[in-house]
Amino acid sequence: MTAVGDPERTSAFGPPSTSAITHGDDAVISVTGLRMRYGPKDVLQGLDFTVQAGEVLALLGPNGAGKSTTIEILEGFRLPSAGIVQVLGADPATAGERWRAEIGVVLQSWRDHANWRVREVLAHFGSFYLPYARPGRPRPFDLDELLALVRLDGQAGQRVGSLSGGQRRRLDVAIGIVGRPQLLFLDEPTAGFDPQARREFHELVHRLADVDGTTILLTTHDLAEAEKLADRILILAGGRIVADGSAEALAREVAGRTEVRWSRGGERFVHATDDATGFVRRLLTEPGEEVGDLEVRRATLEDTYMEIVRRQEIAQQTAAEEAR
Repeated sequence: MTAVGDPERTSAFGPPSTSAITHGDDAVISVTGLRMRYGPKDVLQGLDFTVQAGEVLALLGPNGAGKSTTIEILEGFRLPSAGIVQVLGADPATAGERWRAEIGVVLQSWRDHANWRVREVLAHFGSFYLPYARPGRPRPFDLDELLALVRLDGQAGQRVGSLSGGQRRRLDVAIGIVGRPQLLFLDEPTAGFDPQARREFHELVHRLADVDGTTILLTTHDLAEAEKLADRILILAGGRIVADGSAEALAREVAGRTEVRWSRGGERFVHATDDATGFVRRLLTEPGEEVGDLEVRRATLEDTYMEIVRRQEIAQQTAAEEAR
């Protein structure tokens, strides 16, 4: 979490700019031709994408694909080698404190303020957002409401250093949203969560997007989580966007066919079809013994992701061999 301070103070990222904040444009993030080079290596090779207001976008990809670099550029912590990046109507590299007050960040780990009590930490970070409140949008979050929202109301007076791993992670999330951000970056947000805490967090993400209209960019290695949370999936591989769409759309595009499994007369059957509904309807009306153990299995996001990455790796290997 990057705290914000005096609205008149010049930040390390540039002077304050009230014009940086836009509320009518649906494109919260707009990226064109984004490139990043470290020495001779091109980490990002011309990314083009947008994120709309209230959208939950999952950024996926294998290690080294460029996810972290992309996020750091969008957050204003790294300068790109080339390209145009607009986040909430401003270039993150030069936007000021008022712009930064609209951004929430939940990092993979954060281990500061161990001797502070939970409520004190949230009150401290929340105080930075007071100058940016406006009619109809009080800031920061009411602390009692926020503590209840992240299920930490029972630990409000507890020292941060004594929290369990899951409770500490919930505090990370609370710090990221205490200022009611327009745009929230979540980096592996449920690492260390038990199944119940993960489910509660998923409900929180849906509430932030659907009720508060928060735009969320999520990175995770938990593909089932991405499938549950994201309106849209962006897959990076080799520094390029190799897939962009909903989990369902990507599955149709990559896997195409749906697998239908059933049993009849003691035998097991499997059939791949483009029209699962029509096939099942015909199957159930056929004369003969009753159909049992019927299962319709569409490709999961994990199936789709593995296939897309596999194709990309083959294409890269082929290109490298042809270049020799």
